[in-house]
Amino acid sequence: MTALTGPRATRRLILQGAASVALLGLGNLPFAPARAAANDKYPEEAFRQKSEADAIKALYGRTAEPSDKVKLDAPEIAENGGVVPISVTTTLDKVTSISFFVAENPSALAASYKIPEGTIPGVANRLKMAKTTNVVAIVEADGKLYSATKEVKVTVGGCGG
Repeated sequence: MTALTGPRATRRLILQGAASVALLGLGNLPFAPARAAANDKYPEEAFRQKSEADAIKALYGRTAEPSDKVKLDAPEIAENGGVVPISVTTTLDKVTSISFFVAENPSALAASYKIPEGTIPGVANRLKMAKTTNVVAIVEADGKLYSATKEVKVTVGGCGG
């Protein structure tokens, strides 16, 4: 076996060094993902629910009120239900969580995020959607629940379609 020399060896050393620095240094950077607190549990029961109302009840234990301070951005028509871009932003203070619900999916809760204190409350994701249905975003802020809803028409299914 021969050792690499020249530009290929230099490139390999640079890539190895960059990977090592990235692996060692990310934990100390301000944008690194926060570690989950010991009392934060994965909402397994909420993700098992088939209906939107049951999933909301399992996750939050109460209903949300519609609010114009929750901005849900989703396409009116999704050409591919396997990859539907969705985002939520809000001007509400003291946001602690943001969740997405897709009523006609096999599991209604699509995603749920804990928002650390001091973080700008905004989340973006690409969801799978089985068919045309409403997408609901729920924002928990200062102990209350606020929601926004938008219908997304799916032309090619993503969850079993």
